[in-house]
Amino acid sequence: MPRVGLFRLIVAGMLALIVGGIATTAYALRNAGSKQTAPRAGVKATRAVAAPASASPSPPFAGWSDPALVGKPYGTKVQGLLTFRGNPTRTYYGQGPVPRTTPVHKWQFPQSGGMCSMSTDKGKTTEWCGNGWTGQPAVFERDGRTWVVFGAYDRSIHFLDAATGERIMPDFKTGDIIKGSVTVDPDGFPLLYSGSRDNYYRVIALDRGTPTELWKLSADAVKPTLWNDDWDGAGLIIDDYLLEGGENSQFHIVKLNRGYGPDGKVTVNPQLVFHTPGWDDQLLKDFGDTNVSIENSVAVYKDTVYFANSGGLVQGWDLSGLKQGRMPTRTFRFWTGDDTDASVVVDSDGFLYVGSEFEKGNARSREVGQMLKLDPSKPDNPVVWSVKDQGSKPAGIWGTPALFKDIVVYDTTGGDVLGIDRATGEVRWRFHVPGGETWQSPVIVDDTLFIGDCAGTMHAYDVANTHADPRPLWELKIGGCIESTPAVWKGAMYFGTRAGAVHALSTS
Repeated sequence: MPRVGLFRLIVAGMLALIVGGIATTAYALRNAGSKQTAPRAGVKATRAVAAPASASPSPPFAGWSDPALVGKPYGTKVQGLLTFRGNPTRTYYGQGPVPRTTPVHKWQFPQSGGMCSMSTDKGKTTEWCGNGWTGQPAVFERDGRTWVVFGAYDRSIHFLDAATGERIMPDFKTGDIIKGSVTVDPDGFPLLYSGSRDNYYRVIALDRGTPTELWKLSADAVKPTLWNDDWDGAGLIIDDYLLEGGENSQFHIVKLNRGYGPDGKVTVNPQLVFHTPGWDDQLLKDFGDTNVSIENSVAVYKDTVYFANSGGLVQGWDLSGLKQGRMPTRTFRFWTGDDTDASVVVDSDGFLYVGSEFEKGNARSREVGQMLKLDPSKPDNPVVWSVKDQGSKPAGIWGTPALFKDIVVYDTTGGDVLGIDRATGEVRWRFHVPGGETWQSPVIVDDTLFIGDCAGTMHAYDVANTHADPRPLWELKIGGCIESTPAVWKGAMYFGTRAGAVHALSTS
């Protein structure tokens, strides 16, 4: 086909540019726009003006990610929560009804024992059990029933019936633990996408009785790389392209070329069409460290993909010409000063909500703060507001923020949960959960905020009135640090703990 031929030419051209370990894109671009200015406090965000009732209907959106779908499901072809935080802007948290009174503990998987294995991190080998950051299950409708699918620390992806917690398919084994969230194909292809600490990001077929690997991308497939070979981020699939950042510190775009074979089984013919380092020379100089891995899940708004890295570099890359053979270009660069693993969240006006950690405690992170709203249309001075969390070290944000009405909700590693006015940056309310090390991303569905703590308790709060302190609804002791983000779907919620199991809570 002409499109396949075009991308083969692109790949060939790109390979020709990889000389002496230089990445496909011009490295000089990384140094552009490196000067950062101090944040502005209290600057109000602009608001889009509604069109008159008599105006002609807007034409269909022609770009990569329609801003009208912020806060809405990934698409219409597959019902469910299909990726970490649900959609390309990382702003969809599930579907109600939700448990408003103390729920029933419906099932746990496995029923006894735990999902555990040994894994080596930074030269130290320890036992890892259950699910951790980010670890949000995918929940979706397929073949007349609801599936719950997740990767775990037992080096496996599990496929469960949401009603019973029993296996639908055999486990898919990988060579090391799985920390991130899986992604279900949003276009109806029976495909699942997942990374593992074993060096690979995989495409897995679900239409063969047994989950079957169709393709895998090695963390060593591109040069240059830094840090390690894990894949924490949940990939996005848009218009047959896979967008994914890795702990090899590179951002990748893969043309999947999905289809079906003569036997009716799903097929892929992936081509790596673009990759770029997630760092630049200025970052390495300013940060003073080579830990610049991309651990968050990329977000896409209109024609721009956004991601951050462990060196605190937040970037936006223009994808508008990719389908016509033009390589992406960087259009936004901002340095938070410290490790930024939380996913970038984008609202319907294109503002970015970024959570950053406070580990190094350098001058930049002290100045910038840890909870930020950025305006990428003002790249020279994008800070709309910032809120600091610097009372200890480490401090700051590991969980991905949640948008709700006119506030954004962040949780800190120290256990504080904050509701912040999205326009002004004013902290409207704050409460504390016990246990420390609160890394779960807050979830809000049907005016109900869910947050788990590291003491093993899941909490629910009524947040319908965003100006009032959240009203506690219930709490349920599960046991084991709750790091993984819960998936909320049609009267139930699903999440794992570091004690070794995944749990289902239900309204009945």
